Amino acid sequence: MIEHRVLLEDMKTLLVPERFKDFTVNGLQIEGRGQVARVMSGVTASQALLDEAVAWKADMVLVHHGYFWKNEPVAITGMKQRRIATLLTHDINLVAWHLPLDAHATLGNNVLLANRMGWQVRGVLDGEMGQGLLYHGDMVQCSPQALAERLHQRLDRKPLMISGHDRPIERIAWCTGGAQDMIIDAAEAGMDAFVSGEISERTTHLAREMGITYYAAGHHATERDGIRALGEWLAQRHGIEHRFVDIDNPV
Repeated sequence: MIEHRVLLEDMKTLLVPERFKDFTVNGLQIEGRGQVARVMSGVTASQALLDEAVAWKADMVLVHHGYFWKNEPVAITGMKQRRIATLLTHDINLVAWHLPLDAHATLGNNVLLANRMGWQVRGVLDGEMGQGLLYHGDMVQCSPQALAERLHQRLDRKPLMISGHDRPIERIAWCTGGAQDMIIDAAEAGMDAFVSGEISERTTHLAREMGITYYAAGHHATERDGIRALGEWLAQRHGIEHRFVDIDNPV
């Protein structure tokens, strides 16, 4: 058992959330019991994940997508009420790390996507939301279709590819999750391809007209690794139990 405040301070020191202009609250979102022995991690604090946490008797739920997003309704009703009631009834802490987890240099979603895909990181392109959200690097040269097939194989989700050219892919930029508009920065930096999680209607036209091939590889699929790695880091550092639960999500 370890006090939750110790875990929170450790994660805050690691992730440095004050460096980011985020859309949500990073860190402790719902306070539960003070002592923690079991941490369950997952991408999103859905009801399905909370039900797994209750069944496993978790003391803390650790997620990438928590609650209290900018511009969402303030009232705690309906689905939000049920989720929060589950946490409060069972005295479970909810901790969420959003942009700081995307950007972290060793445990972040972006660097772990590169590791999974075998891409060589060359640097990061700064953005107004914080540093390290848009990575760029090199990969073994291949055709656009071959990269789509590799993403499918390694992420277990078929990507949507929008072709911006017919040349081989070698220089690549990426940002996990809902970062499709960063395609503009990637194109202006001279990248052959940009990979993110989601696509919008406008992304198709941006890719075609700016001459960069875009891959929508799945918001959930591109953001599974970071939160699992953070949970494993906590477990190894503090001798507590950790379990990652992957709630299926095709988006």
